[in-house]
Amino acid sequence: MLERYLIEHCSPTLASIKTANLFNMPYDSWEGLESQLESLTQQFAEKGISLSVVRKREGTALIYVYRRQKLKEDLARPGVAGFLEGCGYTDIDVDRAIKRLRMRLEKGEDFPHEIGLFLGYPLGDVRGFIENAGKNSKCAGCWKVYCNGCETMKLFKKFRKCREIYLRLWQQGRPVRELAVAA
Repeated sequence: MLERYLIEHCSPTLASIKTANLFNMPYDSWEGLESQLESLTQQFAEKGISLSVVRKREGTALIYVYRRQKLKEDLARPGVAGFLEGCGYTDIDVDRAIKRLRMRLEKGEDFPHEIGLFLGYPLGDVRGFIENAGKNSKCAGCWKVYCNGCETMKLFKKFRKCREIYLRLWQQGRPVRELAVAA
């Protein structure tokens, strides 16, 4: 079941065309899910893909699948460190930033909208979403777009096509570890 969730929700990350994806995974046994995650983490390590539970609730886990190097590059983009500092991040080191994000998610008060930066969304779109309270976007797909609408819609189309191809290949028997592209 975890493999299906990875294919349906994380194909662009597995294909190395997106920094990261996030999905909720239901579970009956925490130990069982943890074991599956450990196995996949080992399989994907050589391909530069990491999996992390960023929030755990009774019966569901929010799983973050990301490309460490791409995330490092995204967090180093102009304006990102300053923006994250305003959200309480004291360091943009990948591990420390994810730890801070995990803390903010676990608090469970307001959903931390800066999570978009951890998913590879442009800073302008994250800012636009916050400033407009989620309204007045130019268009929407994987996220609400406030800048570069045409360019981003092409990217969304690429993500959809990737998911379709990966789902078809997986249904034909190709293991998810083989579908993951090395960075």
